[in-house]
Amino acid sequence: QVQLVESGGGLVQAGGSLRLSCAASGGTFSRYYMGWFRQAPGKELEFIAGITWSGGSASYGDSVKGRFTISRSNSKNTVYLQMNALKPEDTAVYYCAADSTTEFRDSIPADFGSWGQGTQVTVSS
Repeated sequence: QVQLVESGGGLVQAGGSLRLSCAASGGTFSRYYMGWFRQAPGKELEFIAGITWSGGSASYGDSVKGRFTISRSNSKNTVYLQMNALKPEDTAVYYCAADSTTEFRDSIPADFGSWGQGTQVTVSS
């Protein structure tokens, strides 16, 4: 199982940007479909974005389309989430996750076998 460590969270004003990183170790990173999820207090875990093995294709949750961009560097074993035009409702703990069961597309948390510890993102109004 790959181990994942997120970084880059913090406090930002509405309209601002943040870039999250997720470093992987202990597995063949290029053979994992990677995803970002978030969970706000009192809410369910929400799929944010996912990216294929090669990085050639990505999918997004409706709430972040057009504002967030997922990318990956297989040479650095890292996946990124660029977040622009942040809104107070984006406040949550953000998690990266790795799915070894598919190459192409997944948004179901139960399919992701490895998770990071999470990083807090707080957007002030």
